[in-house]
Amino acid sequence: MQHQYAESEDHSQHGDNCPHKHAHPAASKKGILPDAGVIYTCPMHPQVRQPKPGSCPICGMALEPEKVAREDAPDPELKDMTRRFRVSAILALPLLLMTMGAHVIPGLPHGFMQSQASLWFQMVLATPVVLWGGWPFFVRGVASLRHHSLNMFTLIALGTGAAYTYSVAVTLLPGAFARWFGEGNPVDVYFEAAAVITALVLLGQVLELKARAQTGNAMRALLDLAPKVAHIIHADGSEADLPLAEIQKGDLLRVRPGEKIPVDGVVAEGTSAVDQSMITGESIPVEKKPGDKVIGATLNGTGGFTLRAERVGGETMLAQIVEMVSKAQRTRAPIQRLADKVAGYFVPLVILIALVTAALWWMYGPEPKIAYALVNAVAVLIIACPCALGLATPMSIMAGTGRGARAGVLIKNAEALETLEKVDTLIVDKTGTLTEGKPKLMEVIGDDETTILRLAASLERGSEHPLAAAIVRGAEERKMVLSEVKNFQSLTGKGVTGTVEGRMVALGNAALLESLGIAAEALKTQAETCRAQGHTAMFVAVDGKAAGLVTVADPIKETTPEALRLLKASGLRIVMLTGDSRTTALAVAKKLGIDEVEAEVLPERKGEVIRELQAKGRKVAMAGDGINDAPALAQAEVGIAMGTGADVAMESAGVTLVKGDLMGIVRARNLSRATMRNIRQNLFFAFIYNGLGVPIAAGALYPFFGITLSPVIASAAMAFSSVSVIMNSLRLRSLHL
Repeated sequence: MQHQYAESEDHSQHGDNCPHKHAHPAASKKGILPDAGVIYTCPMHPQVRQPKPGSCPICGMALEPEKVAREDAPDPELKDMTRRFRVSAILALPLLLMTMGAHVIPGLPHGFMQSQASLWFQMVLATPVVLWGGWPFFVRGVASLRHHSLNMFTLIALGTGAAYTYSVAVTLLPGAFARWFGEGNPVDVYFEAAAVITALVLLGQVLELKARAQTGNAMRALLDLAPKVAHIIHADGSEADLPLAEIQKGDLLRVRPGEKIPVDGVVAEGTSAVDQSMITGESIPVEKKPGDKVIGATLNGTGGFTLRAERVGGETMLAQIVEMVSKAQRTRAPIQRLADKVAGYFVPLVILIALVTAALWWMYGPEPKIAYALVNAVAVLIIACPCALGLATPMSIMAGTGRGARAGVLIKNAEALETLEKVDTLIVDKTGTLTEGKPKLMEVIGDDETTILRLAASLERGSEHPLAAAIVRGAEERKMVLSEVKNFQSLTGKGVTGTVEGRMVALGNAALLESLGIAAEALKTQAETCRAQGHTAMFVAVDGKAAGLVTVADPIKETTPEALRLLKASGLRIVMLTGDSRTTALAVAKKLGIDEVEAEVLPERKGEVIRELQAKGRKVAMAGDGINDAPALAQAEVGIAMGTGADVAMESAGVTLVKGDLMGIVRARNLSRATMRNIRQNLFFAFIYNGLGVPIAAGALYPFFGITLSPVIASAAMAFSSVSVIMNSLRLRSLHL
């Protein structure tokens, strides 16, 4: 079988000591893979990729589809292992009962087990179990030798192969072994051990494959959020239902009450409240009106509307979330290097221990020495399964990133997830991160506030400035009817003037009023007070006289104060970096209790601040949403992008928050801590399991208690270790964030 390896996932990331680096020359070349079809990869070694099912040449594990399918298709590996297990269990059970003899089977003669007829009967039952049921293990064991990547299947093949081969030899040539057991003494065989071990290992594979399949359930649940059909409105007004895959950009679609929105788009007509919790984690439905963007797979409320499709297929936010999480699940966390390094030496060491065990029992053990030597050496080979060690990290990463996706926390790679736990300094941008990023009308100050706002908004209809849009939007929200503007004039750096309802109106800064010869001393004090609160104050003059002030501000997100409190409580140092004016920045910082502020900074200065902190030994995370934040996001140990921001910011970040508020950082930190704690639990269990199991299997308890470990018990313990690691990892799926 020829395996392909992706260049971007080469073993070079593990350093020169990687045990597999020189063993797989194909790993240094980019595989030529078909453009279409399913690609299969290994969860432990994601650089292994091929266009059909199979096993990993490095660890021997079954390969999995690289992308999770919406439909839960049958797993051919699980189906095959299940069939082999069922047949093997049926044939191994009589062997197990026979070894228990008369204690279990009434009327069975005590000497039957040692008779030649019994040996032949046992061989007939054990042969299909070992050679057919266990055939995949022998194939993978041989492949591990060929690829110089010893793994769990190397040990299983050696253990069961040794027990079976020895037993066959004893059955076919009983006289050749008589001198080892003494003339007249029965010669033991281990057909039942070889068969029962094979059946138990097959059971472990079945349980492991079933548990591993559950790690894809989070992604499959996300895919299931999208409806399968959409209601398209044709040019003649007729409607039809089309599969989602056939919807094109620009199509007009109808969304009925209670239905899921099919694709990302813009509301063309109608209003409704949309539940976006499945994508953003936001529990309160969001009001949508014409011109507002909607996200595919979110749930429409009681109102119906039509939408214009903007992003379809793989371009939708849902598809991008699934793609990002799938890629993250195939990346390797730095902590896995420890497991990789240990695994590289572990299997050869176990084989050496098994040989030493056999030699010691042969030399110093009780009679029959050959039997004790074989049984204990096989027990060492079987119990020392490195699979639990290898699964400890990738299973936790897969479960953790899947859980994060359901909470609107998208992890770009496993390294970001691990590093986030170690971060001690969080740098936040102001606009769009702490604040809404969208200017909003805050106050109207004057004797006739309604008239002032109506005239100011009517005048600003002719302007394209963001502050002008905020004033117009504020008037529309107050249901004001705006008037036409005549003689509109924009004065750069000062403001705008024009005629509204036959009255001369001017709106701008103090310099504009001074240039028009209008006195506004009384309003200047009020304007300064507004600026101290973080508002931008604009003077309004009507018919040559100062009429009042209109203030606009970028409001702080509702969740920001609580999020900052939780982040500070977790030990994070908070620093605000913003290109906004110092007055506004300090006002926002004061409201939020942020002590460290640097304002009026250029994009390159943000990167410099991060480098200065890193030089002092700080682990820095940067949260931002704009194009100007991209360099700083890339410089930080962990870049955190707001999903509501620019695409380049999200490309530069290791973590993307779909909803785009700081509570997402709280959830991301909780996820990081829980995932790393889960990984450490898995590694601890794997190390302790092998640290205790191998000596016991070798016979360390025999001199003190006369106890040896049966290979059958060793195989059951080995299967349990792998399954327990996976089940512990799956606990992350129900993690409260």
